[in-house]
Amino acid sequence: MRDEISYGNGLFSVIKAVGLALGISFLSVLVFASVLRCTHVSDKAIYPINQTIKVISIFLGGLFFINGDKGWLKGLGVGALFTAVSYLTFSALGGGFALSGLAVAELALGIIAGILSGVVAVNSKR
Repeated sequence: MRDEISYGNGLFSVIKAVGLALGISFLSVLVFASVLRCTHVSDKAIYPINQTIKVISIFLGGLFFINGDKGWLKGLGVGALFTAVSYLTFSALGGGFALSGLAVAELALGIIAGILSGVVAVNSKR
């Protein structure tokens, strides 16, 4: 019974972390879009900045909500779930879904960021 409670708490912390990461990402993208309207940022800079926003969002979400043991596994869940939800959301807003090598690379980057955030979160003194 204790394992079930622990599993539920771990899953809930992953969901909270993803929610925070999505919120941070959404607000950051809105700010970035406003900056783009007012400045002349190169088209080549937009994709790396968006990826940086995603990585920072995942890291902060994991850092705030992952605790206990198996931080790497919870972080992996945060990174994968965040990447999937954000990909589906931004694809829907953009009007098209296309799985490509770039989507797989984004998933890998999200998972790595999530794992790192989970490891840091469980090993940091709060």
